[in-house]
Amino acid sequence: MERVDPSALRWLIGVELTNYRKQAGVSQAEVGKALKISGGMVAHFEVGRHLPSPQQIDVMLTRYGAPTYDVDRLTYLAGRADKSSWLGRWNDVIPDWLRTYIGLEGLASHVVTYAPLVLHALTQTRDYSAGVTAPSSRVRPDQEERLVGLRMERQQRVFSDKNPLHVTMIVEESVLDRPIGGSAEVMRGQLEHLLALGERSNVAIQVLPTSVGRHDGLEGKFTLLHFLDEDSQQQARPVVYVEIPDDAIYIQEQRQVAQYTRNADQLRTVALSPAESAAAIQTRLAAFT
Repeated sequence: MERVDPSALRWLIGVELTNYRKQAGVSQAEVGKALKISGGMVAHFEVGRHLPSPQQIDVMLTRYGAPTYDVDRLTYLAGRADKSSWLGRWNDVIPDWLRTYIGLEGLASHVVTYAPLVLHALTQTRDYSAGVTAPSSRVRPDQEERLVGLRMERQQRVFSDKNPLHVTMIVEESVLDRPIGGSAEVMRGQLEHLLALGERSNVAIQVLPTSVGRHDGLEGKFTLLHFLDEDSQQQARPVVYVEIPDDAIYIQEQRQVAQYTRNADQLRTVALSPAESAAAIQTRLAAFT
């Protein structure tokens, strides 16, 4: 199932248009004049409130001096935004800031995430996910099972035979020792699941030993999303997602994104290799058997 969410597509197109406009040094008013619309409408395009037509995207990117392949890529994305969202049945249980992330995750080609407290949703078993969700002051009891179901649905891209989502999870060693779900069976099943995931060619799990001490992830969890157009094989600009209580920050400024990319690279350098990480997980799993 293709993971298309119109709101996420509008947001991603808006980010790209904004970056190109700023690089070109063109004002929103100037763009509006070229399109015969108001500068305010251009601002709506850039924040994803409205979707420009493919023709408008062509005019804007040509004005900005963007390469032809990006013109083609963004007009193609605009066409995909006409499709209905697969997230529709969860609209009443996920806030807008989380819906945007899940939509972007569905469009991403590679997700790099640092997990300091619990495992990332893409790597959780159903029982572990239920343990993370309940009890929670942020989730109503009648919505817990639906949110767990949404996480399981998101994982389908990891196991897809066509263009599977690549996942790199850097996880703190302490997360493997944190009991979630209220029973040893839940953690045993979760550890077994991590070992199975780590055997997939599109998944890399690296454990960050506590003995490393101070490192570049201590400022908090983050997720770096990479985007690749499978048809043109062209990369779009990556986006960083940082979740905070009841909200999220989306970082698109490329200098800041580059810093998070360096942080992720540094974390992978000091973490155990995937093979060493599998051995560390296996050692903990043996304690349950």
